[in-house]
Amino acid sequence: MNRAPSTSTTSRALYTGLAVVAFALAAQPAQAHGFAHGGLSSGFLHPLTGLDHLLLLIGVGAASAAISSTLLLWALAGAVGGGVFGAMGGSLPFGELLAALAISAVAGSILWSERQGSSPQLSLWGGLVAAAVAVHAMLHGLEAPSDQTSLSWWLGAFVGSLLVSGGTLLVLRRLPCSVTTRLAVALALCGGLVAFAPLAVLLR
Repeated sequence: MNRAPSTSTTSRALYTGLAVVAFALAAQPAQAHGFAHGGLSSGFLHPLTGLDHLLLLIGVGAASAAISSTLLLWALAGAVGGGVFGAMGGSLPFGELLAALAISAVAGSILWSERQGSSPQLSLWGGLVAAAVAVHAMLHGLEAPSDQTSLSWWLGAFVGSLLVSGGTLLVLRRLPCSVTTRLAVALALCGGLVAFAPLAVLLR
């Protein structure tokens, strides 16, 4: 059975989708994160409606497919640490910029590990993924509701994030490695676009 046509179609759809995302990001002068409200459904949608968060989740799934599924556990650790830090009011200078560059960093880990061609350095890549996710989770923590809906909001955010990263892992495991490589390149470029598009707008 020849899988080439379906693989080609999937690849084209993937790249088309990323191109649409890139144009959408280029049209945004900044990544405006506000305060979140609501419970389970609001939390579920929150990481999916911010394009920078969504791209990172896809990147984590791609890294897990290319390097090791153990990276999902590192991502979870980063999410818990960053979320608690942000919920307690903690923040980092240039947090939005770091969040955008985190997308490129995770994508770069895929490209670098493939270039090395040796056994994956899980502690190195795991630490990078955990740090990248922690920055995004910190922003979620700063935005998360602090009332009685907080727990259900975080549960929804966790489920939504897991579905995207886990789904990306499962899909890419069924496709040729070249698809993951091209996705990583596209994510690295999108991360740079998210980071520096606001600067370009200011200089325009």
